Amino acid sequence: MLKANGYVIIGLGRFGSSLGKELMKLGYEVLGIDKDEEAVQEMSDILTHAVVAECTDEEVLRSLGVRNFDCGVVAIGDDIQASILTTIQLKDLGVKKVVAKAISELHGRVLEKLGVDRVVYPERDMGIRVAHQLVSPNLLDYIELSADYSIAELTVPRGLDGKSLQEINPRAKYGCSIVAINKTSGVIIAPTAGEVLRERDVLVVIGTNDQIDKFEHAVAK
Repeated sequence: MLKANGYVIIGLGRFGSSLGKELMKLGYEVLGIDKDEEAVQEMSDILTHAVVAECTDEEVLRSLGVRNFDCGVVAIGDDIQASILTTIQLKDLGVKKVVAKAISELHGRVLEKLGVDRVVYPERDMGIRVAHQLVSPNLLDYIELSADYSIAELTVPRGLDGKSLQEINPRAKYGCSIVAINKTSGVIIAPTAGEVLRERDVLVVIGTNDQIDKFEHAVAK
C-alpha cells in the first residue's frame, strides 16, 4: 500500500518518467499510470508501482486510490482532451494538490481555469527541477550544474529571521555556500558573514546536491 504522502503521475512519457525517477531518488513513493503498456513496463522496476489504465475513467482512478495521494501530476503528452478530462477527474476525486503539464499557453490557461495548483511547461520546467520544487516548500528554483553540483534558490523561513550568515555558517556546517541574497532592497552578491537575514529573503546557494539537501532540511525546521 502506498503512503498517503506519495505522488501519482498520470502519463509516463519523457516528462512524467523524469519526474517520477527524481521523486523516487528523493525518497518518495510514486504511482505511475499510463494507457501505454510499453511505457508502464519500462517504469515498473523504477517506480513504487506502475499500472496500465485509462486515466480519463473516474471509476478506474477511484479504484486505484488516487484520492489518497497528496499530489497528482497530469503529465499526458499531446492529447489535450485527455489531459483536461484527467485533470477534472483528479479535482473531482479530491486530490489535495493537482499539477498539470501544458503543451501550449492556451492549454495552460484552460488548466488554470480548472483550478489546478500549478501548470508546468516542460520547455521551461524540467522534471528534475519540478520534483525538487514539489517536495520543498522553501525551494524556489533548482538548477543542476552537473551530476553532483547544483544551484538552488531558497526562501528564508521565519526561524532564521534576524540571524546572520555567521550564525548559520552554512559553509562550515553543511559544506555549501551562499553566493547571493535577494532582498527587497536589492540583490547582495557575495554577502559577508555579518549580513543579517530577514524572513522571505531569497538565498542563492551553491554546493553538491547532498550539501544543499542537508542545508535545505536544516533551515526548514
